[in-house]
Amino acid sequence: MSYLYDTIEDIVRLADRESISFSEVVLRAEIESTGSTKEDVLTEIRRRIQIFKESVRDGIADTRKSKSGMSGGQAKQLDERKPVFLSDLTYRALRYAISVNEANAKMFRIVACPTAGACGILPGVMQAVGEVYHCDDTAYINGFLAAAGVGNVVTNQACVAGAVGGCQAEVGTAAAMAAACAVAMMDGTTEEVVTAMTLCMKNVLGLVCDPVAGLVEVPCVKRNGIYAVHALASAEMAMAGLRSRIPADEVIGAMDSIGRALPEALRETSEGGLARTKTGMDITNRLAHQK
Repeated sequence: MSYLYDTIEDIVRLADRESISFSEVVLRAEIESTGSTKEDVLTEIRRRIQIFKESVRDGIADTRKSKSGMSGGQAKQLDERKPVFLSDLTYRALRYAISVNEANAKMFRIVACPTAGACGILPGVMQAVGEVYHCDDTAYINGFLAAAGVGNVVTNQACVAGAVGGCQAEVGTAAAMAAACAVAMMDGTTEEVVTAMTLCMKNVLGLVCDPVAGLVEVPCVKRNGIYAVHALASAEMAMAGLRSRIPADEVIGAMDSIGRALPEALRETSEGGLARTKTGMDITNRLAHQK
């Protein structure tokens, strides 16, 4: 039988029919679609998870500023203090997400998941959950696969590019992937995985893409940290039994239609939003004169 899927509903149907997890459906579909062996797929997943971990580490350790001077050293600032308002797990996710996005701004090696501008959220959440709960290799892989399934559906059914759908498509998708990952790592049910990603995406709808000076730094770096926390809040609600009134695939469709309706100025062109504030323009002009 085929395990290929187009929608979140397809994954749920296959999981229910075969009495397997959301992650297992995604794994079997990957094997089927690529012709790879199971071990080959798992080896590649482990390789990418290792890059996640290295990006978290390197982003904190390297405190140099990016070429623009707008980012660098902020993850280290967070790493050197104790949180006042957040739990240990949530605070780790926050600073790890910022760390990876700072690494991206300095052209370190990262995994675009689903994009470079949103690259910190999934690694940040995965690393935080894994450390605090001492997760084994299987948990990490299950989390990765759940995130991949969500990312695949959004990519094929909607969009993940800020230039097409605004930051809701980039950071919003990354956060939804991370929420699904967190639940899967904790052996949540298929319904809980789907609810986590749905609640997460519902509450990022309309987020615009307005990078200052056209660089993936302001507001992108801190936005990764904030939406890592958002992902964990969604996962917490899902595992507490809260459910979304709007089905996952309909939320994905709404995100796509909202994104395409956004003015071009708010879709990665730096022609609106924060990029066109007085300070944003001052930074743009300063960087232009440095070239």
